[in-house]
Amino acid sequence: MDPRGFFELNTWYRGLYLTLDNVLPSWMSYFIAGFAVMFAIVNAMMLLATLYIWFERRALGRFQVRQGPNRWGPFGLLQPIADALKILGKEDIVPHGADRWVFNIAPIVMFFPVPMIVAVLPIAKNVAITDINVGLLFVVAITGFSTLAIFMAGWASGNRYALFGAARAVAMLISYEIPLIITLGSIALLSGSLAMGTIVATQNVPYLLVQPLAFVIFMMAISAEMNRSPFDIVEAESELIAGYHTEYSGMKFGMFMLAEFAAVIVASGLATTIFLQGWRWPFLPSAIWFLLKMGMFVFLFLWIRATIPRLRVDQILAFAWKFLLPLSVVSLFATALEVFFLREPDGSLTTNTLWIMSGINFGLAIVALVGWANVLGHRRYNPAPRIASMYRDGPLGSRPVEVQ
Repeated sequence: MDPRGFFELNTWYRGLYLTLDNVLPSWMSYFIAGFAVMFAIVNAMMLLATLYIWFERRALGRFQVRQGPNRWGPFGLLQPIADALKILGKEDIVPHGADRWVFNIAPIVMFFPVPMIVAVLPIAKNVAITDINVGLLFVVAITGFSTLAIFMAGWASGNRYALFGAARAVAMLISYEIPLIITLGSIALLSGSLAMGTIVATQNVPYLLVQPLAFVIFMMAISAEMNRSPFDIVEAESELIAGYHTEYSGMKFGMFMLAEFAAVIVASGLATTIFLQGWRWPFLPSAIWFLLKMGMFVFLFLWIRATIPRLRVDQILAFAWKFLLPLSVVSLFATALEVFFLREPDGSLTTNTLWIMSGINFGLAIVALVGWANVLGHRRYNPAPRIASMYRDGPLGSRPVEVQ
């Protein structure tokens, strides 16, 4: 067992491999054992994503004072299955002039990050696929594949609307990846490690309380990474038809939708691990706590989608560079100074120290958010140019026009 008290589930994989290796060739045992693990992960995520699709549609219906899906099965529970069967029966169309290979691979690449990120999440006490020592860096690297898939789909479709959506995805990735990485750097400073198991083990106080500013930045940046409202300009139907997947039909379109909804579950699990002690809490089984916390974040993402309208492209990019980036730098430097001056001689942070940092960071978060928002929102209204234009071009000739 790991000295951190964290057990890697891949020992089960090794046991299965050794068992099969007694009766099968080594390469076949390796393939079957790995396939069994990935098959379980992928199907579990597809099942959760299917349930989440039903939940989001029902919840959005309540938010918008309507019923939502309620025909297939009790409370509409079988609606996602009916939709999947319908999509499977649709004709698979590839546009003339499209890059067929890239066009067909893009949906697979879109779903690829979901099981990869799940592999490094400690989903319960002593339960995870693996606990690599650079888990946080691994997550940041893998999340970039979704944007790569969007760009592949937009470019390979041979459609200008799809290409515009792909270009927007690249712009958003560049803009929001930077504050996201800087924010995760604050977490690495607190835990002293990039391993997910260590991050959970060192959270004697939830990092949500220790790093409130980093949490706010993380939620905004990860929402942009997932193209969730109010950052869903990549598939803005009022401007780009359906954006990057305009030309997709059948199950290829279904893969894009499945990956988009599964990403919410994975992001919620990531937020639970990093900011809310992961599986830790007493009385109930650890897996139950992890699912409950993850469900809370899922509902938070859904609430944001139902409440905040879509922003313009220039607003989204300006928000990243002018608001989130400076705040993430402030959070990182403040955390570095606190860790340097408040840590113990052995480099650790006690529970009392974490509570002290929590108080300091809450005050810093309020000052930073209010102060910087006031700086960006401050606009001096000067009516002189407008009045001058009314003198020159207004319908009343040279008479002054009162400006309300």
